[in-house]
Order: sequence, then structure tokens, then C-alpha cells
Amino acid sequence: MKIVMAIVKPFKLEAVRDALTGLGIHGLIVTEVKGYGRQKGHTEIYRGAEYAVTFLPKVKVEVAVEDDMADRVVDAIAEAARTGQIGDGKIFVHALDKAVRIRTGETDAEAL
Repeated sequence: MKIVMAIVKPFKLEAVRDALTGLGIHGLIVTEVKGYGRQKGHTEIYRGAEYAVTFLPKVKVEVAVEDDMADRVVDAIAEAARTGQIGDGKIFVHALDKAVRIRTGETDAEAL
């Protein structure tokens, strides 16, 4: 099993969710986060004063999947989140050792 974690632009969340639903993914976790990468933030003007925004708003999407689905999930997220502009985000894949559905006690693949 794998955890696929994607950091994407907030306005791309619905497209990512739709792409994952199209693959048969039924559950995901979404967290609002802030961060920066190569763009290192930007400057904005508010009420005539210029200030630096060093941490940009992003959305973290986490999905637990079986090993054979991980590459398809990564491809679907990348396609749905891509704008071609700097700051599109990143996707990380982690090994998942164990999963337990608390309500039923099901474990591993059955718990997903």
C-alpha cells in the first residue's frame, strides 16, 4: 500500500477530486497548508503598501491506495493539477505499512 501526497494550488482541488473519483478513489484527506518552493513567494500591494508574501496558500491532498494504483493516481493528480505555471506543486509517494478501519477492524487493503 502507498500514501500519495500532493501539494497543489487551491483552485485545482475540485479538478483533482474529480480525477480521483474517475479512478474509483472513494476517500481522501484535504488540508489547507502554506509553503513555498522555487518561487519563494511574491509581493502584493494592499491599501497602497507593498508587502512580501513568503508563504503561499496551497492544498495538501492525501490518498491511501494499493500498490498497483499508485502510478495511476500520481498521473491523474499531475494531469488535473497542471497549469504549466510556476507553483503547480509536487507529488510524493510514501510506503504505507498498515491501515485499520476503526469501525469494522478491517486491516490493510480491506480497510482502504
